[in-house]
Amino acid sequence: MATTDRYPRQATTLALAHALSAAERGLAVIPLSRTKLPALRSPHRGAPEPTGPPCHGECGRLGHGVYDASTDPARIRELFAAAPWATGYGIACGLSPHHLIGVDLDTKSDTDSTAALRELALRHLFTIPPTIVVLTPSGGRHLWLTGPPDVVVPNSAGRLAPGIDIRGAGGYLVGPGSRTAHGVYATAPGTAHLAPAPCPRSLLRLLLPPPRPSRPGPGSTAGGAHGRGLVQFVLAAHEGQRNTRLFWAACRAYEDGIGPELTEDLVDAAVRTGLTAREARGTITSAARMTTHRPDP
Repeated sequence: MATTDRYPRQATTLALAHALSAAERGLAVIPLSRTKLPALRSPHRGAPEPTGPPCHGECGRLGHGVYDASTDPARIRELFAAAPWATGYGIACGLSPHHLIGVDLDTKSDTDSTAALRELALRHLFTIPPTIVVLTPSGGRHLWLTGPPDVVVPNSAGRLAPGIDIRGAGGYLVGPGSRTAHGVYATAPGTAHLAPAPCPRSLLRLLLPPPRPSRPGPGSTAGGAHGRGLVQFVLAAHEGQRNTRLFWAACRAYEDGIGPELTEDLVDAAVRTGLTAREARGTITSAARMTTHRPDP
């Protein structure tokens, strides 16, 4: 029994040490559980659906996922102290100074994600430069790249190619040294000393949302700047917030009278974050129904 009790403490201590080491390199971190999810649950769970943007820590409490990420050692120790069951750590993507982009080459499907990336590289004339590579317990690989500070790379799942997921703004990568229910994440031999390499321009263009076709009127997005803001709000979602963000944006769009015109833009944005078009349309339909049927004050 003592051994069982001691193991989680040792795993948490080791994860904290790895997290602090990553923070020294300018990487913002959060504690993760053995399921690879943020170790701290949201303080807003069970609360009514927010009428405004979801809380990203403005309430002052812990448990906001990647939005808790920090490079401050004192803050990191506070996060791990609040989650003594944590056995790993996540590294937030898209943040200064590295603006990290994670290319997740998965092995869980029947597709060969490495071959798919190689085919993309040949077709679009880019080469992945030497960079940090993290090996996953399932046999996959995470390639660490950096992006320009003024470019927001959205999260996506399988959009680039089957088996290739992208971790961008609002997402996180499991840090090397993390222990999960399936094993330990480890830096690939010969890459630990490297810094994340700049993302090749041709690859970066593939990671960004394609421009929308021109439409009649002053802008290509319904509602002008307001509509574009709602679409960007959805694009910045990470796993666990995608439906909530889409629902909130759709509600605002319908309340402002641009819901029908903005629907396709919102669906496209949601698909780029990893939702299916069917899921996105269902969420938007629910938002439209709720907003349309809302009783007058």
